[in-house]
Amino acid sequence: MTQSPKQTSHEIGTKQTYLGHKGLVAFMALMNMFIPLSTDMYLPALPSMNSYFGSSSTITNLTLSAFFLFYAVGILFWGPLSDKYGRKPILLVGSIIYAASSIACALSVNIYFLIIARILQGIGAGGITSVSMAIVKDAYSGKKRESVLAICQTIAGLAPMIAPIIGGLILRFSDWRGSFWTLALISLVNLGFSVLFQETLKDEDRYNGTLFGSIGRLIVVSKNKSFIVPALIFSISSLPFMGYIAVSSYIYVDYFGLSAQVYSYFFAANALLSIVGPYIYVKFLSNMDKKLFASMIMAISTLSGVLVMTLGTLTPMLFWVSFLLMSLAGTVIRPFSTNLLLDQQENDTGSASSVIGTLFTILGSVGMSLASIPWGNIVFGLGIIITVFSLLSLLSWNVFMKSNIPCLGVKNASSN
Repeated sequence: MTQSPKQTSHEIGTKQTYLGHKGLVAFMALMNMFIPLSTDMYLPALPSMNSYFGSSSTITNLTLSAFFLFYAVGILFWGPLSDKYGRKPILLVGSIIYAASSIACALSVNIYFLIIARILQGIGAGGITSVSMAIVKDAYSGKKRESVLAICQTIAGLAPMIAPIIGGLILRFSDWRGSFWTLALISLVNLGFSVLFQETLKDEDRYNGTLFGSIGRLIVVSKNKSFIVPALIFSISSLPFMGYIAVSSYIYVDYFGLSAQVYSYFFAANALLSIVGPYIYVKFLSNMDKKLFASMIMAISTLSGVLVMTLGTLTPMLFWVSFLLMSLAGTVIRPFSTNLLLDQQENDTGSASSVIGTLFTILGSVGMSLASIPWGNIVFGLGIIITVFSLLSLLSWNVFMKSNIPCLGVKNASSN
């Protein structure tokens, strides 16, 4: 992929005295784990939390949707601030907020206190994850960046696999509070990495305007049609997966009548196979025509939705297989979509990362809300969501490809 002079001047794999290249990749992978860990670890406990707090599933699910909503609000501001003040200060503040709020979650005395604590946890997580994407852009370029993204996303893919299993095991010895104590411990490890991390944003690349002006860069980035249009398309395509996150425990436990532990195995098995997605892309599909590649992946997701609506309603195994197609397609396209979006915005990397994260998170929250609607048949409802939004993203992508809006790396640049 053709790179601008500014990108090629970056030192590949910015030196880290304490972390080194492998340590930096491990750190970025850990940061990318925070969202699945923050949601998936306590999913097995959601049905029991309804009884514990005496609340409905709609209220209890606010601990998920409120987390994502304020996570989106958080990253909207953290990214631009990191362009002005650097990545490390934001990492430190975000990690401290996340650790403190995780402890508050574990000490919650009612569902509303837990929701407030989850809101603060989401804000702290926003500082961690928005900076992680910016660090990749700071330190790597070209094919190397795409490879590092694939490695980080593959490692981070372990989180959805192990989180519900850990959550299920915790329920054998503790209650839902144990998951949040575990998250507090993980956040302290991340804080240690943040202390050792050395700044990757060069002085000449920092935004030198006012604090208000740095927030205003979000508007500048959002006006870049080459960036914002594909960002919206990829965000729409990810919406159904967040719907699955919100209702997966109810599907396996309430709809199919499985135990919380067996549910965690199904959830983990889906994640285990999905983590090979980035590897499949880099190894076999990275040189494929990008227009056709994205269309193919979105078509597979649409097919998955149809299968979930039909076969997926019959048995837990058929549901698992039907949804796996959509889940795997999402991880296959992720290195390509992330790298493509970063390439469209030469400067204001933190702001671009914030916009990406905010779009994905807001539309993810919409997916959670839609999936939580009383559909009558919860599996059929999820299938409708997958089909409609996957098809919408497919149609939007093809319209975008036929438009006169440039797109570096797809329309007017060839892949290496």
